Amino acid sequence: MGWRPPGKNCGLCGARTCDAFMEMVAAGERSVSDCPFSGGETCVAAPDAVYTGRDIVGNTYDFVLDPLPGEPTARKIVLPFRPDLVEKWGIAEGEIVVGRPMGAGCPVQHVIRVIEADPVTGLITGHVVGPEFSRGREYHDVRAYHMIGFEGLARPVAHPPVFGKRQRFLPGFCMMALAHTGVTNMIVERPEGLHVRVEDVII
Repeated sequence: MGWRPPGKNCGLCGARTCDAFMEMVAAGERSVSDCPFSGGETCVAAPDAVYTGRDIVGNTYDFVLDPLPGEPTARKIVLPFRPDLVEKWGIAEGEIVVGRPMGAGCPVQHVIRVIEADPVTGLITGHVVGPEFSRGREYHDVRAYHMIGFEGLARPVAHPPVFGKRQRFLPGFCMMALAHTGVTNMIVERPEGLHVRVEDVII
């Protein structure tokens, strides 16, 4: 086989690394088409997207939330209305969860590939991968969840993130291109940029 995955180790194929994915392909457990990059297309917004500083309805925002290095989207942290389902259903890394964020004001159902699911608290951390990625795959429908927060690299547009301050930000993968507001409760300087976590999210 001449094709090789791009080495992004994004995990969207269900394997932790591209090398592990190729081992699964060789064993017949996955097919090349399970890699979202196998056809030369990505399942998320292009990294060279242009951000004007205004969202689709004209609201300004302070920064864009980009993925952490090697990840496809910023991390999303959610808490299902029924946190016990994480343990009951055995939701685990690599699986797909669908549901709608209630309370944050978002009308869109999200498809999330799980990075971590805590059976004690019910918290799920994952990447938004979009409905096309989940077609033909098994998934857990939690129906509704509390939007706890986002984590990623802040790309300042109008202002950089400020610890403890509520600001407008735009998740780089937002299908509606609507600015969100949230309180930044973690800022870590990394060579790649400012690693931030934003909680108490409202649109």
